[in-house]
Amino acid sequence: MVELPSGRMKTREGTVVDADDLIDEMIDVAARKTKELGKIKDFTEEELEKLYQTIGLGALKFFILRVDPRKRMIFNPEESIDFHGFTASFVQYSHARSKAILRNEQPNAQFSLAEDEPLLPLEKELMILLERYPAAIRQAANEYNPSAIVNYTYELSRTFNSFVTEHRVLKAETENKKQLRLRLCQMTANVIASGMSLVGIEVPERM
Repeated sequence: MVELPSGRMKTREGTVVDADDLIDEMIDVAARKTKELGKIKDFTEEELEKLYQTIGLGALKFFILRVDPRKRMIFNPEESIDFHGFTASFVQYSHARSKAILRNEQPNAQFSLAEDEPLLPLEKELMILLERYPAAIRQAANEYNPSAIVNYTYELSRTFNSFVTEHRVLKAETENKKQLRLRLCQMTANVIASGMSLVGIEVPERM
């Protein structure tokens, strides 16, 4: 059951929201909040229009799907687009952040993890989370519950952002660390894109 901040939608009281109007509102909110960040100077008008639509529609789907379908939820357009919260825009930003790093350099295909260089806590945590992706898919399928995918991609995005904030990637301490972190960025981008596609949400290459 989806409710508005003002309460349950009721036909008799005229509180039912038209889907087209809601989508338009989501795109408008996405445009306003993206402009507030001030990171869109290099985008063309066509790219911006596509970005606002991707963020707006993604926010709507994600906000609804993140809740167990058996539970009630209150949908608030303003809260659904938060670049630092439990939202599609945060997950989309995490994907764009990983792709931005990879635009500077791609991991060496011949790289193999050095046995004498142990994983740091966040490197290990991110790697473990990436390995959990198939289990999240199985859970969603077995329980007919897409929120398992949505919750997983958020957790992955949150850990990834902590990882790249804490550790340098392109200027890592050693070449092995650099290659490891580039590979983690690549895998994170791939898994986020895959997970979001399973629930019908696009992820931009840059934001």
